[in-house]
Amino acid sequence: MTTTPSRQLETFPNPHPDRDYTIRLEAPEFTCLCPLTGQPDFAAFTIEYIPDERCVELKSLKVYLWSYRDEGAFHEDVTNRVLDDLVAVTDPRWMKVTADWRVRGGITTVVEVEHWQGAGPAA
Repeated sequence: MTTTPSRQLETFPNPHPDRDYTIRLEAPEFTCLCPLTGQPDFAAFTIEYIPDERCVELKSLKVYLWSYRDEGAFHEDVTNRVLDDLVAVTDPRWMKVTADWRVRGGITTVVEVEHWQGAGPAA
């Protein structure tokens, strides 16, 4: 059993690659550090995707998200990096990552990033 964070994302074959269906994953306890102050930042991540040939394995996703805990990262950057890393291993037909960042200094931030296989939604 893995007891340390890891950036290694694992996948498994999509059991129904002939069908478009949406997988929605929610990770309400994401943490990283503010790169300016070193204070913790908290977010709820929602990952939605239409798989093609590969699906992300959930245990590896859990330890992957955990790997950001002690890293300084801006909200916009870390949200985009999560999308990029997931797209790199799954090559989905479509994926959206939403990070709902908790209140800090009276401001909340929601960052949404999307990937479309090919050139975009019209492709």
